Amino acid sequence: MIRVRGRVRSLGLPIVWGAAAVAYKLACPLAQETDLQARIVSSAVFFAVGTGLILQVRHALMRELRQLRRVAGAAQRALLRPLPSRVDGLDVAAVQVSAERGAAVGGDLYEVVATEHGVRAVMGDVRGHGIGALGTVAAVLGCFREAAHDEEDLGGVLRRLERALDRHLRQEHPASAAEEFVTLLLVEIRPDGEMLALNCGHPWPYRLSRGRVEQLAPGDPHPPLGLFPLPAVLPTVDLGYLAPEDALFLYTDGAQDARDARGRFFPLGSALTSVAGDGPLSSQGVVGRISAALLHHTRGQPPDDIALLVLTSSGGMPSGARGTARSTTTCPQPTSHH
Repeated sequence: MIRVRGRVRSLGLPIVWGAAAVAYKLACPLAQETDLQARIVSSAVFFAVGTGLILQVRHALMRELRQLRRVAGAAQRALLRPLPSRVDGLDVAAVQVSAERGAAVGGDLYEVVATEHGVRAVMGDVRGHGIGALGTVAAVLGCFREAAHDEEDLGGVLRRLERALDRHLRQEHPASAAEEFVTLLLVEIRPDGEMLALNCGHPWPYRLSRGRVEQLAPGDPHPPLGLFPLPAVLPTVDLGYLAPEDALFLYTDGAQDARDARGRFFPLGSALTSVAGDGPLSSQGVVGRISAALLHHTRGQPPDDIALLVLTSSGGMPSGARGTARSTTTCPQPTSHH
């Protein structure tokens, strides 16, 4: 009833404008005249009426758009709920920047949960962005929040996510299910700092130490989730250890693919090196500086959704474990993409 009344009120002014134009045409003697002066007056009247109608319709459409954005933003905040600042010895911070101008709606997803198996995190990127991606984000995050606690290893979590995504796509996108996919990075950080991961087509994370940056790349990722069935065997890969005061930086490809007005890629590696060289690391500090640099690089209009997630260790770890990550690429002075 409230919505109906609102729509009636929104139609009131256009009806008044239209009635005024009809009344002028039918009742005003000047409207019946055919001389030049009368035609000029009549044209001015109808121009004013037309302008009023256009402005009123525009105002109504903008009001509807703002309402839709508020609803979508609320849905996004419910899905990407604020992360706790601390999870089992890890300081946590995250940010999501939408490619939809004026709306906080995107197709990126992240979550961090403490489980009996260790802290588990997911970073993902749904094909596409905007309101249309929210359903897939909801399906993946809802499944992860349950599976992260239930499954003993990351392989079990990933298979649960595959089944949930398949059900969602068959129900919601039956005509284009074969074209939809999600890139995913699952990470498990154990109490001793050991990091394990499974990757489905997602960028590998960076490990930040004071003055040092490494992109952890232990091998080729699996294809994005949804494109092909997962292999029969899903061994986790070793990302090494997260030492005290080290930070793990997860991101979506919108960060490394962001371009400036001249078409230059955002120098993510160099930006992280600058952050790592400026003193003690904090999750909030890393997220704040990188997101600000990205917005500056793209003049506040990134072409794709961007999500950043940082986990900083403040706990202990076994002696000698630091720096034992296998198959990593050390990049103390990363170069930008060209």
